[in-house]
Amino acid sequence: MADPHPWIVPQWDAPARVGALITTRAGGYGRAPFDTLNLGLHVGDDPATVARNRARLRAVLPNEPCWLKQVHGTGVVEACAAPADAEGDASVAREAGVVCAVMVADCLPVLLCDRLGRVVAAAHAGWRGLAAGVLEATVQGMQVAPSELLAFLGPAIGPTAFEVGDEVRQAFLAVDPAAAVAFVARPAAADAARTPRKWLANIYALAARRLGACGVTRVYGGGDCTYRDAGRFFSYRRDGATGRMAAAIWLKDE
Repeated sequence: MADPHPWIVPQWDAPARVGALITTRAGGYGRAPFDTLNLGLHVGDDPATVARNRARLRAVLPNEPCWLKQVHGTGVVEACAAPADAEGDASVAREAGVVCAVMVADCLPVLLCDRLGRVVAAAHAGWRGLAAGVLEATVQGMQVAPSELLAFLGPAIGPTAFEVGDEVRQAFLAVDPAAAVAFVARPAAADAARTPRKWLANIYALAARRLGACGVTRVYGGGDCTYRDAGRFFSYRRDGATGRMAAAIWLKDE
């Protein structure tokens, strides 16, 4: 029997009018390596199985999510007017029942709302989009004072597993030199002269810094590592061929 609770409900101080959830890999249909609640049509899974999983999610949402064609960029779309599979890495909604959603399997999903429940957004923050400014673009697209916003950081690859090259570190330090605190040097290789230096990156800390810099200080979540928790989460870095989870947010009818 399928798990009746295959998702996480964010624990944050969002107003009652805001609904949100993040799926896990449990409680759906399908075989390895996509077992079981894979929601991605672009990963090689059987489309009919993905459709069954999306129908399971749709049953607890007010409408079909605004699914995006994510490109690790900074594009933000209005969910109510977006065509199917619109290209972008974030969406914003101001109307009740319009569901913003992003898919992830190590990248950081960020859900946002304002404290009065007038606008919501979902952002896909892999390191490229995060470094390029996807969170800043999302905050700007919400068109309310950043100090009025709340953000929830969903499951992503954690700071003990996210190994990156020096080019990733430099991409963040070029904008915020103090972001160095979010990187821990890996032990030097035996042939350090020819081996590029590696770092462990804390994507939660990097996201919180970028949000804070643009005025969003009420930041919740973080800490659920997709890479370390194979029982609950898909992880592209861990498994290669794998499914995708979704983070969704919407406004309820008043």
